[in-house]
Parts: sequence; structure tokens; C-alpha cells
Amino acid sequence: MPKPETWLKVTSNGLFCVPGDFYLDPIKTVSKAIVTHGHADHARPGHEAVIATPETIEIAKMRMGINTWKTTQPLKYGRNFKFNGVDISLEPAGHVIGSAQVVLTYKGSRVVVSGDYKRRQDPTCDQFKVIQCDAFITEATFALPVFRHPDDHTEIKKLLASLKRNPDRTHLLGAYALGKAQRVIALLREAEYQNPIFLHGAINKVCDLYKKLGVPLGELKSVSQANKKDLTGQIVIAPPSATRDRWSRRFTNPIICFASGWMQIRQRARQRGVELPLIISDHADWDELTQTVVEVEAPDIWVTHGREEALIHYAETKGIRARALSMIGYEEQHE
Repeated sequence: MPKPETWLKVTSNGLFCVPGDFYLDPIKTVSKAIVTHGHADHARPGHEAVIATPETIEIAKMRMGINTWKTTQPLKYGRNFKFNGVDISLEPAGHVIGSAQVVLTYKGSRVVVSGDYKRRQDPTCDQFKVIQCDAFITEATFALPVFRHPDDHTEIKKLLASLKRNPDRTHLLGAYALGKAQRVIALLREAEYQNPIFLHGAINKVCDLYKKLGVPLGELKSVSQANKKDLTGQIVIAPPSATRDRWSRRFTNPIICFASGWMQIRQRARQRGVELPLIISDHADWDELTQTVVEVEAPDIWVTHGREEALIHYAETKGIRARALSMIGYEEQHE
């Protein structure tokens, strides 16, 4: 059985499967790629042939145009596809809708490329699946013990309590357009918040796709069709950058909120002028990362973007070989 490092290599284009002759989430335009999910630092335009979940393909069409990838091969979770002697399957990563772990098996050697992932339940996407393997490739965005994210429902309660205390102010909530905004909306609905939720145009477009893909989000309205009076005492969701530009001036005395795992760092909240930080993350926190490293039972852990050192040290204390892949081109901004 070949060692994973003999057939899976880091190149200037990204992670490359040698026998399969394809890349995984390549950072440059390539002829053949597997794309784990629809965020811009993983799903880039111009590839000739792409394998991804049906949802990720729809997201790419919405974001980059219907012809952004010359050919696409939709692959549903749990289905197998063989290419150049490599068995390929996609399993849920729990990050955003359609996000996938890529399971590669070559001559009996199995590698799981997790992409971005989280372990906790999310009403807008399938939950992460643990897959035993010979090598597990993990992100490390929040790979420090200080990052232990609170329960999502507790954070939503903070937002609802603030709404009750401030009925004369608009709550302007910064949330990334793909994944985070829809998750916050779904969590609000789970908490029995039934008012219309107002959206920036960029959020509206993605929510329309989520609804098309079968995710219920309740009544949503466009900010452009409302006046200041309509928005008083309501929740408005916008991309984080919009909460600090001229667009935000249409609201009277808004309470600036931001949903992100980084809101655990108070200095980041202050720098952004955030009055109500909500610690809601679409990435695994320290406990989820370490739990996963143990549960996949892989003798080798490869760590990509983020805080690699602490997670590598943790794995080594458990008798697991671990190393950094030193990959570039992946961002933290969508979290």
C-alpha cells in the first residue's frame, strides 16, 4: 500500500493527486479539479473540468457565471466515482451548504481532505461525517485552546434580548453572504423569531439560492424596498464591509452586530466598531479540531491554513504523526 505522501503532493497550484492528475481546491486555473465548497478562496473561476457537490456547482454558477467551469461533474454525498485508478467520494463537511470532505483511495491507501469544516449541528447544511483514514488533512483556523465557541442558540438569545431592550433601534448584523447569513436566519427561526428579516442585496441573492435548494428561511425582505421607519426595531443582515460604508447611513442609530468566531477576541470587535459581537463560527473550534484528529484514527495528520503549531503539538501528544502542509491562498475572511 503506497504511503499518502507518495501520491498526494503540495504544488504551487495547490494540493495535487499524482495518479489521478487532478488538484483539490486549486489556487490557480487548472485542467482538472475537485472543489470542496463554494467560498471564493476554494472555488475559483476558469478550471476546465470540476467535480463538486450539486450545491457547490450551483453556488459557483451564481457567483461566477454559468460558464465559469467548462465542464462539471456533480457528485452527491456518498456516491463513488473512479478516475485514473483513484476512487473518489464526497462526504459532508458541515461548513456551508454543499461543503464536502474529499475521500481519495488509491491502491488501498485512503486520504481525507476535509476542506473547511465544523462539527456542530447547522440547520442549513448536512452535518460533518467522521471517516477513518490513513491520512487526514485538516484546516486549523481556530486551532488554539482559547477558541472554544459557545452554543449557537445562546448567541442568538443575546441578539433577541438586545432587540427587546432596544425597540427603537435597527440591529445591523454583519454576516458573510454564503453560509453564515443563512445559518443566522435559520437559528433565528428555530428561536421562534417570525418577523421579516431585511437583507442587503448581496445576501438576498444567496438566500434565494438556499431556498431554491430546499432550505426554509421564512419571510425575507430587501432593504432597498423599505424605509427607515420600516426598519426600526428590525434585524438587517449585510456583508460585514457594508456595516461600515455609506450604505449603513440609511439606518437611524443602528446597533452594529457581527457574527463570527473572531468575535471571541474583544480587540477585533472594538476595531470593527461592533456593539454586539456574536460568536457564531462556521469553522471547527479547538475542541472540535482535537476531537476530529482523534476520531478519524489516522496515523498521519496534515494541517493546512491557520494555526498549525498548536494542533500539530496536540496530535503528537496523542502519538499521531503530524505536519504542516504550508499551503497558501486560503483566507479566514469568510469566518
